[in-house]
Amino acid sequence: MILPLPSRRAAMALGLGLAALPLAARAQSYPTPREESWIARDFRFHTGEVMPELRLHYTTIGDPRGAPVLVLHGTAGSARSLLTPAFAGQLFGPGQPLDAARHFIILPDALGAGRSSKPSDGLRARFPRYNYADMVSAQHRLVTEGLGIERLRLVIGNSMGGMHAWLWGVTYPDMMEALVPMASQPTAMSGRNWMMRRLLVESIRQDPAYQDGNYTTQPASLRLANVFYATGTNGGTLRLQQQAATREAADRLVEARLAARVTADANDFVYQWDSSRDYDPEPLLDRIRARVLAVNAADDERNPPETGLMEAAMRRVPRGRLLLLPAGAESLGHGTTGQARFWAEELRAFLAERE
Repeated sequence: MILPLPSRRAAMALGLGLAALPLAARAQSYPTPREESWIARDFRFHTGEVMPELRLHYTTIGDPRGAPVLVLHGTAGSARSLLTPAFAGQLFGPGQPLDAARHFIILPDALGAGRSSKPSDGLRARFPRYNYADMVSAQHRLVTEGLGIERLRLVIGNSMGGMHAWLWGVTYPDMMEALVPMASQPTAMSGRNWMMRRLLVESIRQDPAYQDGNYTTQPASLRLANVFYATGTNGGTLRLQQQAATREAADRLVEARLAARVTADANDFVYQWDSSRDYDPEPLLDRIRARVLAVNAADDERNPPETGLMEAAMRRVPRGRLLLLPAGAESLGHGTTGQARFWAEELRAFLAERE
């Protein structure tokens, strides 16, 4: 059951309309996204450090009086990275599973990403070394204090957003009716997933041009590290073989990726990937009260099902089930869940279920 919405949210309908900002990536099938920022005062990090003003940028779609849905993006992304035809265009339009006519969709820029507070704003390597718990705490303050929402209809997230969704479930078990973590596991960061992240971070930290975060130009290692990691942990084996069926085709793909414009900041990038270091909700999984639909891909390079970790963890989730999307020529490995067409109807059926 969704609790009555505070009057503040009803009053937001007019205010948000005045602040509407069209986003280039939005699909035409759902209402114009609106961007806002909210300041969390005296934000305390898990390290004990306190930031007097932490800016949290967010995007909303739909009427604030609708059923609230929190949608969480992946590492180094932002709300804008989800406003694509393949994701938002499959979910937020008329008759779609999260129809914005009936839902109030909230897409935060995570702490350290997008237009929320991050190292590149000025503190550089003096910015508090945040972790996933800090990021979820910031999201919770935005939802409860900034937007006045007492309970969410759904928390759904992809990749890092999926891991954040698991943390929402164990940290704020009474805050949501349903939980849909995707491309993630509720287990400790370990194995190849963490090894690749650590190597990604170290390839930048150990670049002499990084200068302990006090660089004057972006280290050249940033481009190479990003392309290397993305190629090794995303895209799907079968799909990549199709795209690079010959050495010449593979070379062209590598060259195109290396030639792509880099907009990331090295400090932001290091902090973003390092923030997963102590992620481990598994000991608290029995605290989850929401119904859970976990969505993973069989060819996910970062969360390979053959380890058995996911199946074992799901046995500890009181009302949870796993949807494992099969590998195939059209799947994209870790990127599969970014294509909502693979799971949108399962989401619709899940949300229609009753206790």
